[in-house]
Amino acid sequence: MSSKNLIQIKQFCIYHEIENTFITELHNYGLVEIIMEENDEYLQPEQLPSIEKMIRMHYDLNINLEGIDAIYHLLNKIEALQHHLTNTQNKLRIYEENQAD
Repeated sequence: MSSKNLIQIKQFCIYHEIENTFITELHNYGLVEIIMEENDEYLQPEQLPSIEKMIRMHYDLNINLEGIDAIYHLLNKIEALQHHLTNTQNKLRIYEENQAD
């Protein structure tokens, strides 16, 4: 994997004015994936929106890591349920249209 597309954790933390240990703790909770390459740590760009939400929860709302873990998993569950509901509604709509014909 090329480090061109990855975000260096040191630079990310400097930009957001946070400690590197915060990202390490998120990794320990299984909330982010850290990629080791050439003796440096990186994040995938797709993770940035979630990580930035977790930063705001922790630093702006004073939510501890256990709370962030619980909130993150609940939000993922809600998103999955909304996706399932949309799929079910689409299938029902197709069934109703077929019944009307």
